[in-house]
Amino acid sequence: MKTTKLELLSPAKDCAVGIAAINHGADAVYIGGPDFGAREKASNSIEDIEKLCRHAALYDAKVYVTLNTLLYDNELERARKMAYDCWNAGVDALIVQDMVLLQLDLPPIPLHASTQCDNLTVEKVQQLESLGFSQVVLGRELSLKQIREIREKTTVPLEFFIHGSLCVSHSGRCYLSQYVGNRSANRGACAQPCRLPYDLLDVKGKVLVKNRHLLSLKDLNNSAHLEELIDAGITSFKIEGRLKDADYVKNVTAYYRQKLDDIIERREEYVQSSRRDVRPYVSTFEVNPEKSFNRGFTDFFINGRQKGIDSPFTPKSMGEYIGTVSWCNSLRMEIDTDKTLHNGDGLCFLNEDNELQGLRADVVNGNTVSCNRPHGAQRGTKLYRNYDIEWQRQVDASTGNRKMDIDLVLAETENGYELSCKDTRTCVSTTIQCDKIAATNPEKATENIKKKALQWGDTAFNPVSLKLDFQEPRLIPASILGELKRDLVTKLETELIESHKNNRPQRKESVLPADAIKRTDPDEIPDALMTSHHCIRYANGMCSKETGLRAEPLYLRNGDRLFRLEFDCRNCLMRVLTV
Repeated sequence: MKTTKLELLSPAKDCAVGIAAINHGADAVYIGGPDFGAREKASNSIEDIEKLCRHAALYDAKVYVTLNTLLYDNELERARKMAYDCWNAGVDALIVQDMVLLQLDLPPIPLHASTQCDNLTVEKVQQLESLGFSQVVLGRELSLKQIREIREKTTVPLEFFIHGSLCVSHSGRCYLSQYVGNRSANRGACAQPCRLPYDLLDVKGKVLVKNRHLLSLKDLNNSAHLEELIDAGITSFKIEGRLKDADYVKNVTAYYRQKLDDIIERREEYVQSSRRDVRPYVSTFEVNPEKSFNRGFTDFFINGRQKGIDSPFTPKSMGEYIGTVSWCNSLRMEIDTDKTLHNGDGLCFLNEDNELQGLRADVVNGNTVSCNRPHGAQRGTKLYRNYDIEWQRQVDASTGNRKMDIDLVLAETENGYELSCKDTRTCVSTTIQCDKIAATNPEKATENIKKKALQWGDTAFNPVSLKLDFQEPRLIPASILGELKRDLVTKLETELIESHKNNRPQRKESVLPADAIKRTDPDEIPDALMTSHHCIRYANGMCSKETGLRAEPLYLRNGDRLFRLEFDCRNCLMRVLTV
């Protein structure tokens, strides 16, 4: 039966986070290079990227580097050189936005079309496929129906975001940060003005909504729709978060690894894209995305438009809901919860004015929490935990236990011993010259050899069997076995890394001219600062289709800045314009 590979793609702020992602179940990671990534605060040296590539290659996992900002002409040579440096370091693909890269003398590295290319239509994806792109990152706003239509009319592998922070604007078409602070999202410097509070005004200047985060969205969570996305044609499942720390990446990666593995186990036509003979990842902590940073969750537009996708009261993390206050005074509270609380947990709630308030659980006794200062909660207040101190310790301590099973043979040679191993990808061996000592207690000697030879510590390998091939029982010192194992690990790692590097797919041929897609000027700021599927009218009960009233323009105000909202009701779009 022909099988389809499914890829779990995790973010990496740096090399250490990338390694953590691989160890906790990722099939691929994406990471910023030295320059030109859409998160300027998440850049990495070529040396660190090479280190990550070597680790990923052990598991036949992939590393993608983001080169997805718009470029100035005087940066093209530096971008071209960086592409070669990445290819030579072992990178599997570049994620790009600026089509000028197609006109450069690049290495044969595959190119993925970033979501910054605004990939929302069949026509756009067809064009990108014709230009030789090896994978296309679809826009987050697409529904299952739209994804299926794109899949039916294209063959290029499709990538889709399944978890993490949401941009309120169509990716690549947001100029708000550039307009208000000269920090361009298309240059990797977004200041996130969409997370600020705004007043909503009508055409007469009347305040309709005051001091709310009207452009801030909840975080994406499509874990309930993975199988539907697979059936619609998605093969790469992307977790957002190149600014996130290792604890976030470990938890969310492990969560989706389990979800995808459940599907793969039931459906034999699908396999994971990295090494399938690796022992299944088993978490040593409670895998729960609510325990990591989140503004509340939404599945966005996957099943069409819905209310409740925004987070108007706070852009900060609420964490997991734990229950309600059943009794309290100013310094103590009893919580109706089935969660186990700990000294030092961080709790939060929305007060009567829907403002986020935080408190520290200084002393916990069962469901009673005591605080060192007034907490401000009331009876009936809904409580959330945005910092679970015990869980955090477990996650921080987790290094992953992703191991490759190998079979070992320890044989006697004319001048010493040979240790060899075999797995599904390679067979390597190493020898050592030494004196051979006959065992006076064969049973104990054999037991000691097996015990020492099968201990491989924190390497990526897990020996499951050991065959001894001796002319007579031998006594082998632990130092000899240790040297054999160390040398074999080095040879095995080298073989696996070189095998992955030498067998990387290369970029596809383009059947369209390299300038088929018009370049965008990095300094351009159009009148439409943002185009969004999120509609403030719809979110606040003012949709013209529901009320029957004409959708007149509205205005957003933050301080002395004023923006005009224009509504395309036929296509359910909202645009943020300059005034």
